[in-house]
Amino acid sequence: MPTAFPHHTQLPDPTALAGRRVVVVGDITLDEYLYGRPTRLSREAPIPVLEYLRRETILGGAANPARNIVALGSHASLVAVIGDDEEGKHLRTLLHTAAIDDSGVITITGRKTTRKTRILADASPRLPQQVARLDRLDRSPLAPVIEERVIAALAEQIPYADAVICSDYQLGLLTPRVVDAVRDLCRRHGAIFAVDAQGNAHYYHHASLFRCNDAEAAATLGMSAIDDETIAGAISRLYRTLAARLVIVTRGPAGLALIGDDEPYLQLPAYRVSEVFDTTGAGDTFIAVATLALAAGYRGKIAAALANIAAALVVRRLGNAVVTPTELAAALATAEV
Repeated sequence: MPTAFPHHTQLPDPTALAGRRVVVVGDITLDEYLYGRPTRLSREAPIPVLEYLRRETILGGAANPARNIVALGSHASLVAVIGDDEEGKHLRTLLHTAAIDDSGVITITGRKTTRKTRILADASPRLPQQVARLDRLDRSPLAPVIEERVIAALAEQIPYADAVICSDYQLGLLTPRVVDAVRDLCRRHGAIFAVDAQGNAHYYHHASLFRCNDAEAAATLGMSAIDDETIAGAISRLYRTLAARLVIVTRGPAGLALIGDDEPYLQLPAYRVSEVFDTTGAGDTFIAVATLALAAGYRGKIAAALANIAAALVVRRLGNAVVTPTELAAALATAEV
């Protein structure tokens, strides 16, 4: 089976990704960054003492693929749940600022909005380094009445969408009932059913695109790990097990592998692996770009190649980041695929 991308393949201009309508359904988070200047080691424990410098907050979780979709000139609407707390209110403000449609975001009284706090040591001229992370979250299952509200929001938005992305961060929104509703609505209205799963792969049969990383694929298949010798067999098993039209397994510095209904098994190398700084959000960018490319009518291998380069651009920056058409066009001009 071929394992290399054909040389001199022409990738489309990033403007082809604009003008689509995508619904993102999944777990959204408020990502908080606390920066401090390291001054000494603590006398209480072998840890650095940081003097507070500044705080930054950005959209995280399922809101990050939505940010990437908007940055590339398409329309993103979000279906998610938040709590009736300050974090939830702040998330609404950030969504409005990012021009993401939040009409499908449901506020639940008494539920905690997920907040991920990263503490970073910032000592110029060195790049900030993460010291610790503290998550405030609620993994409790959705009540049936909330599931109904989520499904109603999906039924209102999917008929007008080119694609739907399920962004599963394992925080309880994407229940079997919600996933079944997404699948059925996508089938009924001809929308692409894309999945970025960090677990619960068995929920997502018959996806148009199923993406996970190699560790997640190994866990789904009951394998201890996936390497160069086992990737071809593993992704073929995953493709058959999930009955997906296209499966992409991303492998970090080892690149990615894909297989699909109209795509023979293929491997792509990673793009500029020496320039990785922070891998946070790379999968979000990947699924956003791949889904937009499929919605624009491109084949799986073209979608994967575009997404591969886009994800490599965002890992050069700290935290969740987005790729712009200008950045992607510049990278495509020098990429060898």
